[in-house]
Amino acid sequence: MAASRNRVRIIGGLWRSRVIRFPPAAQLRPTPDRVRETLFNWLGQRLDGLACLDLFAGSGALGFEALSRGAARVVMVEKDRTVAEGLRATARSLEAAGAEVVCADALGYLAAAKEKFDLAFIDAPFASDLAQRAMLALGPRLAANARVYVESGAALEAPPGWRATRESRAGAVRYALYEVQR
Repeated sequence: MAASRNRVRIIGGLWRSRVIRFPPAAQLRPTPDRVRETLFNWLGQRLDGLACLDLFAGSGALGFEALSRGAARVVMVEKDRTVAEGLRATARSLEAAGAEVVCADALGYLAAAKEKFDLAFIDAPFASDLAQRAMLALGPRLAANARVYVESGAALEAPPGWRATRESRAGAVRYALYEVQR
């Protein structure tokens, strides 16, 4: 039974219907298919040429979905070494040239990174304040008119200059898409 929980299906794009597997880890909770489908409808089906950041990457469902839909590059930040190695294995099996896996703490990565991103995904462990802290730290890493997707267990306060364009809820999962004005 556990093995069936450690996989997720890519729902659109080049790798549509491909199943990706990931190692078990505490607090790893892949974004459900229904939520990802809604998110990518909000974003538009194609993400051609975008530079994306997947913080708290976990299963990689969001990052690999973005690459499948044409993103040029996705940096996946995951601090669990075993999970990060699973992401690298998935990237190799998909021949995902635009995937870069960084084994690091998300907030530490944001403090040290120099690159700017067009789209960021934040899906931190729900039983923490990491999503809110990542939202606050993400600002300098965002390109002009960037969009940020945030998944959380509770409502979060948007930083100044962020505007929620879409919000929804699925069970215990709250999710929102923000536009960041510069």
